[in-house]
Amino acid sequence: MLSKTIQEALNAQVALEAASSQAYLAMASWADIQPGLQGVSEFFYIQSDEERVHMLKLIKFVNERGGFGIVPHLGQPIITFQSLKRVFEEFLQHEIKVSESINDLVHMALQEKDYATHNFLQWYVSEQIEEERLARTLNEKLELIGEDKSGLYLFDRDIQNLRMQLSGGGGKGH
Repeated sequence: MLSKTIQEALNAQVALEAASSQAYLAMASWADIQPGLQGVSEFFYIQSDEERVHMLKLIKFVNERGGFGIVPHLGQPIITFQSLKRVFEEFLQHEIKVSESINDLVHMALQEKDYATHNFLQWYVSEQIEEERLARTLNEKLELIGEDKSGLYLFDRDIQNLRMQLSGGGGKGH
């Protein structure tokens, strides 16, 4: 059985994962209408789907532990961006925020001696290490490219391959 405090914190994480999914969906849609960014668009559609899966895992865990997983109300995410560089800066900042939240949850679970929740959250800890590494790598690549059009073309073309390489080749675990 989950404590009320843990249940509320996990539901807050549900809301954060849902907001991440919406933010990445908005990034995908924005990239979809930009010339030559189909790879980036597909990347963020996949990211959006993954965040939704993360949200569902949390809801199911809360419900399985005797709590009530709450489907959050979501506000409108940012829908337009000044540049591709700005999109990926937002992506990194979002992943850092999620990592901080997961770390807070892990700390809370340990303080309450809720080892089942602590164990469950270890998957999220590993996932966030991977996500932050991916976001940082993509930001570094964009920094190197600058405004070079041929570099942006190659970045867009190669983003899916890079994602596969960084996540161990077989895609992400759900």
